Amino acid sequence: MLSTVGITTLSQYSFCGSISEANPSHCKFFLSQNSLTVCLHLLRRLEMREKGEMLSVEDALNIVKTVSPRLSPVIVPIHEALGKVLAQDIRAPDPLPPFTASVKDGYAVIASDGPGEYPIITESRAGNDGVGVLVTPGTVAYVTTGGPIPEGADAVVQVEDSELITDPSSDSKRVRILTQTCNGVDIRPVGCDIQKDAIVLKSGELVGASEIGLLATVGVMMVKVYPTPTIAVLSTGDELVEPTTEHLNRGQRYIRDSNRAMLLAAAVQQHYKVLDLGIAHDDEEEIQRILDDAFSAGINILLTSGGVSMGDRDFVKPLLGKRGTLHFSKVNMKPGKPVTFAEIIFQSADATSKKILAFGLPGNPVSSLVCFHVFVIPAIRCVAGWENTSHLSRVPVRLGHSIKTDPTRPEFHRAIVRWRVNDGSGNPGFVAESTGHQVSSRLLSMKSANALLELPASGNVIPAGNYVSAIIISDISSVSMGEHSFSSDSASGLQGSVPQEITFKCQDVVCRVAVLTVSDTVASGAGPDRSGPRAISVVNSSSKKLGGARVVATAVVPDDVSKIKEILQKWSDVDKMDLILTLGGTGFTPRDVTPEATKELIERETPGLLYVMMQESLKVTPFAVLSRAAAGIRGSTLMINMPGNPNAVAECMESLLPVLKHALRQIKGDKREKHPLHLPHHSQVGVLDGDDDTWDRSYKMASHSHPPPPPPSCSCGTH
Repeated sequence: MLSTVGITTLSQYSFCGSISEANPSHCKFFLSQNSLTVCLHLLRRLEMREKGEMLSVEDALNIVKTVSPRLSPVIVPIHEALGKVLAQDIRAPDPLPPFTASVKDGYAVIASDGPGEYPIITESRAGNDGVGVLVTPGTVAYVTTGGPIPEGADAVVQVEDSELITDPSSDSKRVRILTQTCNGVDIRPVGCDIQKDAIVLKSGELVGASEIGLLATVGVMMVKVYPTPTIAVLSTGDELVEPTTEHLNRGQRYIRDSNRAMLLAAAVQQHYKVLDLGIAHDDEEEIQRILDDAFSAGINILLTSGGVSMGDRDFVKPLLGKRGTLHFSKVNMKPGKPVTFAEIIFQSADATSKKILAFGLPGNPVSSLVCFHVFVIPAIRCVAGWENTSHLSRVPVRLGHSIKTDPTRPEFHRAIVRWRVNDGSGNPGFVAESTGHQVSSRLLSMKSANALLELPASGNVIPAGNYVSAIIISDISSVSMGEHSFSSDSASGLQGSVPQEITFKCQDVVCRVAVLTVSDTVASGAGPDRSGPRAISVVNSSSKKLGGARVVATAVVPDDVSKIKEILQKWSDVDKMDLILTLGGTGFTPRDVTPEATKELIERETPGLLYVMMQESLKVTPFAVLSRAAAGIRGSTLMINMPGNPNAVAECMESLLPVLKHALRQIKGDKREKHPLHLPHHSQVGVLDGDDDTWDRSYKMASHSHPPPPPPSCSCGTH
């Protein structure tokens, strides 16, 4: 175990300052085991910066979180604690309830008295009623919900299990108890909700409405919290004018400043204080003066937009480097590549120092807002005391359309995410729809977007129906829950691809199914995958009929034998899939090679399955005879070629549903699955004429024109 390392001060970065200007070859540092990983990461970061390499989003985000310290706690009234993070544990000074209380409106009784008529000796309501009254055998007390239980009573009978007896000749009230109860029924003991001295809220918890209620419950009216940071926003550029400008000219200033208003609103949406620094022209001295004024105003985070690219009048990045430590200025992402992050130590007039985090965001509006969500919000949460800042709000979403990915940079694709009762797989879930053209200058691509889809750099196509990760950037409930119709503008931005293979986790899957779409068109991004989602929907919606089958992997490959074989072999030999369905490439054209690839891999053919599919397809079109599909078993995996037409896929799957469950069990070696009604040969009594079993029904579904053959002596088909 590492306890100390005899090296000296690279640690400044990890513990109290920054080492970005240090020479790694001369650094020695004193490290604990926990900080060694951080320091090695920082050395790698220094090396990358010296080489001018781009950081990954993950590395850049780790740097941001590492150098973003919590602000010092403050004590505020509870109504000012909303949205802030607790900096202390909160304990209950009293138990709750402080007395034994009734759960319901009813009668406090002695349980052993049982049913019968009893006098009502008092009424105990929420408050002090009933104090000092003793319930003795043969008496009861009326109690309301939350009211104290009188001494002597050990149970409550609800009003519904009683009848009030009216006697005009008597002033005393009586009640008839109709049921037998037990000791302790409908009574809340002292401290059953909150024990005295129990911790009701822990340091690090975010204060919401319910937490405010808990604070009031335990009598805490002043609470220690981490303050929220003050965020200053500055736009830079000679081309910018205020949004109030009525007419735009072609001269030097011709763009209304949208970034500043947008970033200020984004910060306010996160419930943080903001400072508007206005617009700065591309003048180094002017920008320097505005930054000095902002630092003197006590800000914690500075956001600038523009001036961070490579132009000769982009002054923001060099100014941040002069005033502090420039941690990175290029990140491998789309959009947002030139995002810049610096750490500035500002010396105030009273000689105290203060750390300010500065983000130089790109000038393109979309890039600016994407970087705000990816980098600035985690930094704000670190400063505001959040304990779990390692993850943005992410959910898995199902793509409503294919999306083309960038070949070189991971992309944050703007999208609208909706919850749907059927996400296309037969199950409820989130469905994502692109906002259209994803150009970084096109702010319309952020309109209505509530998520950023995290797409890898592959240059491939993510087919419709596949799952990707989405960062949620606004309230999902604000989006209409109905079906969304795509405009032509939206649809034009939806072609694309992800890694060729997509695998997602499903719990409690008895039978694992993989779906392979074989299509030059889909693989190249020239068209959407319609067959894959249809197959997924049929399989998942028929999971019970298939013995618990679920689609756990999908892929798209071109019409190429080697590529088809590669994925089929991986799924069968490595991933041990139970069932593989291939879609497309079974016709007569020169590029239809799916059967050839499949036949090279299968070890045992299953022609009966192909016969059933053929019979079903012939009911729809005579061209079904042109299918050259193959089917067979490799190891413990069943492979079936299906047509590429979405409707034909559904027809073929429906025809196979009666037998696939049993076929898959047989492949796994379950001999009892030779036949659904199989009996041992010695006890087989034969099948009576007219009896329909599963095989008979399956055969009839495939061919209505042929009567079933006479039953064999044993229902499994053997002799």
